[in-house]
Amino acid sequence: MFKTRITELFGIEYPIIGGAMHLLSRAELVAAISNAGGLGILASTTFDNLDDLRVEIQRTRELTKKPFGINLNLFPAMRPRPVEKDIDLFIDEGVGIVESSGTSPEPYIAQLKEAGIKLIHKVAGVRYARTAERIGCDAVSIVGFECGGHPGLDDVTSLILVPEAVDAVSIPVCAGGGFCDSKSFLAALALGAEGVVMGTRLVATKECDVHPRIKEWIVNAKDSDTLLIGKAFKLASRVAKNRPALTAAEMEARGASLEEVLPIISGQLGKKAWEEGDVDAGILSLGMVVGRINKVQTVKEVIDEIVNGAKQILERLKRVVE
Repeated sequence: MFKTRITELFGIEYPIIGGAMHLLSRAELVAAISNAGGLGILASTTFDNLDDLRVEIQRTRELTKKPFGINLNLFPAMRPRPVEKDIDLFIDEGVGIVESSGTSPEPYIAQLKEAGIKLIHKVAGVRYARTAERIGCDAVSIVGFECGGHPGLDDVTSLILVPEAVDAVSIPVCAGGGFCDSKSFLAALALGAEGVVMGTRLVATKECDVHPRIKEWIVNAKDSDTLLIGKAFKLASRVAKNRPALTAAEMEARGASLEEVLPIISGQLGKKAWEEGDVDAGILSLGMVVGRINKVQTVKEVIDEIVNGAKQILERLKRVVE
């Protein structure tokens, strides 16, 4: 059940992909997602040097025999080294699945294809989905206004973006932004998507290596406890509504420059928040689904609940239709 072109393309049991979260998507979490039947995605930019990234790929392979992928973040500000070096390492390590994000992967398509790598590109708009198909991506994921991290600049929700993307391209589409449970999973499939991408829901799992106080904050949060910052700099980011986020938003509203705001939204401060559990220490990329998460579980429990719950919903809908 729930077999789609995404499950066939990547050789996975369920069309559920773990969002590649900077600092968080490491071997234990990635392997847990894959072992539970989904597709875990390592975040390559977490690692400042190639040796550490190689070790993490190998650790992931030790923890799971199932398919997993690696994110290739093409956004220049996020890159610790040239893109080509990462791709060479992926090929050397026999990585079979890459998720690209940030900017167009077109300059690297030929090399990835020649190596037999399957490519899913993450976008925040339908026009970019069309480009992904045109340049030869195998699949595309599209993220709506609700997503944690970078949702794009147009403030369009997943409910609109997903069916628009499905109608615009013939390659498989995955839905991101607002997906966290059986209801939203099944809704994505009803909208024409062939899978979902989940990030925030998987932060509140036992395998995610963040401080328990951060997970507790997520469990207690409301859907209004995130906000968008960075739109004035064309770097929109949805984050937890904490002290630094509110400060950054206020500075942005009164016309502060990016250089003035950067010390507030420093990645190092965010790292401290994740690791030490001080929610107000730095920026935390989290989506609106914080309001839908009410417990910390294992990854397997999350995915099993999604799949089994979706089956129950389908049975109920069959009775309604009859």
